[in-house]
Amino acid sequence: MENSLKYRRILLKLSGEALSGPQGFGIDPTRAEDIAERVEEVRNLGVDVAIVIGGGNLWRGRGGLERGMDRATADYMGMLATVMNALALMDAMERRGLVTRVQSAIEMHAVAEPYIRRRAIRHLEKGRVVILGGGTGNPYFSTDTAAALRAMEIDADVLIKATKVDGVFDSDPVLNPQAVLFDRLTYMETINRRLEVMDSTAISLCMDNNLPILVLNLWSRDDLRRALHGEPVGTLVSA
Repeated sequence: MENSLKYRRILLKLSGEALSGPQGFGIDPTRAEDIAERVEEVRNLGVDVAIVIGGGNLWRGRGGLERGMDRATADYMGMLATVMNALALMDAMERRGLVTRVQSAIEMHAVAEPYIRRRAIRHLEKGRVVILGGGTGNPYFSTDTAAALRAMEIDADVLIKATKVDGVFDSDPVLNPQAVLFDRLTYMETINRRLEVMDSTAISLCMDNNLPILVLNLWSRDDLRRALHGEPVGTLVSA
């Protein structure tokens, strides 16, 4: 089974909303368990898994900015939200028997390890799932950019952007039933068309380091597993 794998180490980028329930806010333990189940399937294939998760289910900095909040303060609050999500995800995974480590770019020794690149890689080599919280540790950078940066640092084969739709479309498939799904895109096409894959900083970072981005539907039962075997799933953004 391992010999048929196309990707052996992945960075999975989840939005904070992946943890929220029907109300679109907060942390739904059931969603955390669903994600843990999918990660367990991937680990059972022998794939190393690191995760970067957003914080939009707990804090939306845009709302604060509209009321005059300092941008750096709003961003730091968002980073703290990502650590809360990381802990919820760790709990769900460890209840399934997955050995998991949370590392945070913002040091908080009581709840998470500090992010140290070589330690993260060592955890992956030992078969542990590593959840990377706290964004990059710097304001003005999104968790998309954090995901691209961490993927490069841990030598991931691919950055997988998990969404609720089947890939990248030319328009919003929820609003437009005739929206066209792309199976492949180049980095420059993605930037020039202003397709909402990831922010331009993250895409540029992947382009400069030739790291492919795969956008797929996390909630489609077998898409993640099929993608790891190289089957045509979702949208591949590459050179």
